[in-house]
Amino acid sequence: MDLIPLADTDLRVHPLNLGGNPFGWGADREQSFAVLDAYAAAGGNFIDTADMYSCWVEGNSGGESESIIGAWMAERGNRDDMVIATKVGMLEGRATLDPANIRACVEDSLRRLRTDRIDLYYAHQDDPDADQTAVAETFDALVREGKVRHLGASNFSLDRLRSAQEIARANGLAEYRVIQNRFNLVSRDDYPREYEEHLRADRMALLPFASLAGGFLTGKHIPGAKVDSVRGGAVAKYVDDQQAVDALGVLQSVACDHVTKTTAVALAWLLAHDTIPSVIASARVPEQLGDLLAGADLTLSPEEIERLDAAWPDAGRAAAPREQKDGAR
Repeated sequence: MDLIPLADTDLRVHPLNLGGNPFGWGADREQSFAVLDAYAAAGGNFIDTADMYSCWVEGNSGGESESIIGAWMAERGNRDDMVIATKVGMLEGRATLDPANIRACVEDSLRRLRTDRIDLYYAHQDDPDADQTAVAETFDALVREGKVRHLGASNFSLDRLRSAQEIARANGLAEYRVIQNRFNLVSRDDYPREYEEHLRADRMALLPFASLAGGFLTGKHIPGAKVDSVRGGAVAKYVDDQQAVDALGVLQSVACDHVTKTTAVALAWLLAHDTIPSVIASARVPEQLGDLLAGADLTLSPEEIERLDAAWPDAGRAAAPREQKDGAR
């Protein structure tokens, strides 16, 4: 599969942005290496992680995912073949965008990743208490020093994104070029049409997380049944929601027409958006990668996209036409 330009950066990435969230808790080092090997063998080059992964697990303190990815790249000698994205600002005890904290955290991430630069560095969440100018100056300095190549923002409202961009432009500083927000077939509130239009106009990209709604859109979880998954809590809110179940039914119908899994269709629907060059999804074992990679190869018809758009009530998103990618997948 051809690599795709990421917004107006010089990065070219695979349409599956492999999520590193499970590495160090859902998948141990050996399992994580197996997933990473299989992803690279399939042509994948884009890995997403964060300094906080996985501080929520007893015995972990954060940085476990970065450490595994760093060890894998060192053993395979493939750092230059990979595009690495990580984040700052949500690690317990260091959940701030204070300039000193950013500086300390980037050094920790570089050490764990065993690299001299981060290809895409996100503010993991907005920090309303931080001085936005100081934040922009700090990120810009990291770019100028070569420790970071490009900047992204995650979990930002559109108003705060616009404000950050205005400050960066007014001062000639590096800007956020990539956004990472929650967005999937049954969760669209964090990416309303106005947000999409802003990114399109500004030649920015969205890399959606929770692309499979915590596993609900895989179709493996039956309403009323106990959810047996490391992310069971994320699935539970959907399995007993009739609107979500109905939307899953539409997804399953389209999947049947293509003789494929609902996982692949859910990802293909996201990738059909012209603002989404790559979609984040994770695997705990190599066997889970096949369905994810299939989504990157799947082409949906305009009629199928319309059916999926309309499958979830969404403040008019489905009613308004959206631009299609050239050579849609």
